[in-house]
Order: sequence, then C-alpha cells, then structure tokens
Amino acid sequence: MFYLLCKHEVGDYTKWRRVFDSHAEGQRESGLHLLHILRDIADPNLVVLLFRVDDVRKAKAFTEAPSANEAAESSGVIGVPEILFLRE
Repeated sequence: MFYLLCKHEVGDYTKWRRVFDSHAEGQRESGLHLLHILRDIADPNLVVLLFRVDDVRKAKAFTEAPSANEAAESSGVIGVPEILFLRE
C-alpha cells in the first residue's frame, strides 16, 4: 500500500480548508484518498495531510500539475509543501 504525506504552513486555516475541500473530486480522480488532516498543537496553521494512494504515477502528476501550485497559492500556503510518497 502507498501513501502521500504532505506538510505545509498556511496563513489562514479556514481559507485554506475551503480551497482544499473544493479539490476533493480531483484528488479522488487522481487516486488520492484523504485519511487524515492534522494540525500542529503549537501552531494550528501547520497542516499535515495523509492520503492513501491508488496509483503513485497519477498522484505525482496531480501534485506536480500547475493547477496544484495555483491552488496552493490561492489558498495561502506559505513556502513549498513537503511531499513524501511512502510505502507500507
């Protein structure tokens, strides 16, 4: 089984969450299944996402697409997200 772990900081969690939720269908179409959204206790604008991945190639294409960068910018992601593809 494969997973995607993404960690990034956001300027405003509520704004980020609205944009993130609006991309749920695209995530599923890319074989990404959200398992958890976690927030740091000390800094609630530090977000960690865990997805189960059906197809690593499709998931990588989704994360590297120009639309992913545009969504990150419009949602208020600060800096470059840390993205790891993991296997069980």
